[in-house]
Amino acid sequence: MRRRTHSRLSLAALPLGLLGLLGTLTPTADAATEHVSKPAYNNAHNSAYKRVGYFTQWGVYGRNFQVKDLETSGTAAKLTHINYAFGNVSPEGTCFTGNVPGEADAWADYVRPLDAAGSVDGVADTAEQPLAGNFNQLRELKAKHPGLKVMISLGGWSWSTHFSDAVRTPASRKALVSSCIDLYIKGNLPVDGARGGAGAAAGLFDGIDIDWEWPGSAGDTDTVFRPEDKQNFTALVREFRTQLDAYAKSQRPVKGQPRKHYELSAFVPTAPAKIDAGFEVAKIMRDFDFVNLQGYDFHGSWESTTAQQSALFAAKGDFSVDQTVNDWLKRGAPARKLVVGMPFYGQGWTGVSGGGTGLGQPATGAAPGTWAAGSEDYEALRKLADSGAYTVHRDRRNGHAWLFDGSTLWTYDDPQVLRTKSAYVRARGLGGAMFWSLDGDTPDGQLITAVHGVLGGRR
Repeated sequence: MRRRTHSRLSLAALPLGLLGLLGTLTPTADAATEHVSKPAYNNAHNSAYKRVGYFTQWGVYGRNFQVKDLETSGTAAKLTHINYAFGNVSPEGTCFTGNVPGEADAWADYVRPLDAAGSVDGVADTAEQPLAGNFNQLRELKAKHPGLKVMISLGGWSWSTHFSDAVRTPASRKALVSSCIDLYIKGNLPVDGARGGAGAAAGLFDGIDIDWEWPGSAGDTDTVFRPEDKQNFTALVREFRTQLDAYAKSQRPVKGQPRKHYELSAFVPTAPAKIDAGFEVAKIMRDFDFVNLQGYDFHGSWESTTAQQSALFAAKGDFSVDQTVNDWLKRGAPARKLVVGMPFYGQGWTGVSGGGTGLGQPATGAAPGTWAAGSEDYEALRKLADSGAYTVHRDRRNGHAWLFDGSTLWTYDDPQVLRTKSAYVRARGLGGAMFWSLDGDTPDGQLITAVHGVLGGRR
């Protein structure tokens, strides 16, 4: 397949700040982080830009976004990783699943049967097979795309509640990590009727993504946090790396292939205060294969003034992708391990007054959204842009876009913005792009296609 690189983009589409970067940076410009050693394992995918997409467990319900949609849209062929969101940590400090409203959904994960029309391989699930649901569909997707990796993402905004309690001692960290590896890497699922059992999901997950929001600082209302989370997070990452490597070493290697390496990643914040409160950056980056940087939710309807939610560049003191990258680099992260988060949704306000383009103006509240106030999938925002009822505005210097109809404003990323951000990833020698979440794209995958056109080749 022919792959385009950023050199074939129209320079007129790039923000002025990025044009300067393209002239001064090279993909190997990483002097500030040369002290961080490269991993010793041999992984052929290290030379490829990562394209990491989050698949949400609950998206199969209201949005009716199924694993098969990743195949029919062409998205699966353009990804290197799928992060399955989310796994949960119990009050007892272990990874768990089951059918507990608001806490776990084994039905969606591996119990729910799919018919032939809903299956990736076109074959209906049977009553006897031990693995069904999303897990089986992801396994079928991997069979079609052998280079595709699937990671289990632990936590998220709502399910980070018990991380702090679970990692307070060496023994508790060892128990937590062991339970996560047993459940997801070894695939020992709880028995649910004919589903589950020892090894039912073995071979599905290729690694662990830690999405603790946030060690050392406030997250969701019920999420516990402590000052010592910072050091305990470092120890947790080390424990995951140690146990994952030990399990890989215990497995018989496939003849003619390198030994299996289980990847370890994390979702990490943009705010410098949260980075400093919870992350010993230089230490943890030795054990992580990569981290996914928060590249969105810089502003939103929880604020009374409209602002960009995901700009590439911003004024000093404001959040931006460039600020986030620089803050992680300054603290010791290697550029090649930084994966830039890109939103497949927008943040919105209504009751916007003050005229003009609507940006930087007072608003009365959150814009109505299909699934939640103040938030809307790109697929819906594209329809608004095409309707003619909204005007598309762009800040070329800072690399972001928004929609405004005189009263309601949506700040979002469209294909043009994502191509610009992808060119930035190349110019800075970064690791790739991450997307939250795959169900926000159009049925023909317009957003992932835009990113793949720039990052679909090798670094």
